[in-house]
Amino acid sequence: MSIHPDVQAALDSARELRHRIADMRERIDDVRARRPSPGGTVIPEVDAMGRLTSLYLSPGTVDRFTSAELATEIMAAIRESTQDAARQYQAIMETVITEHAEPDGAADGREPAGVPEAVR
Repeated sequence: MSIHPDVQAALDSARELRHRIADMRERIDDVRARRPSPGGTVIPEVDAMGRLTSLYLSPGTVDRFTSAELATEIMAAIRESTQDAARQYQAIMETVITEHAEPDGAADGREPAGVPEAVR
């Protein structure tokens, strides 16, 4: 019993999509952003979702700042790191879309699903 060519094409397409999604998830999981505070004494690490994963304070940092100043340094560094992580995430998403978009639209002449014309 052989599989109809259209069914085989759909199965192949689904397999390729699963691989692309797994690759994208792996790339997103690897995103880390580490942007120092304005004074350079605080370096947070943020993942692609903007979650704080680590925080480095250079020696003596706590003694040099009031609690309010230290909070300002930490928050500024986290904001910068979060923005950097968001840029990395967006670059991955744009790469995935453009790497796999067919140059002249879908093979059957229809618009590719979920890909705005401005992105293609």
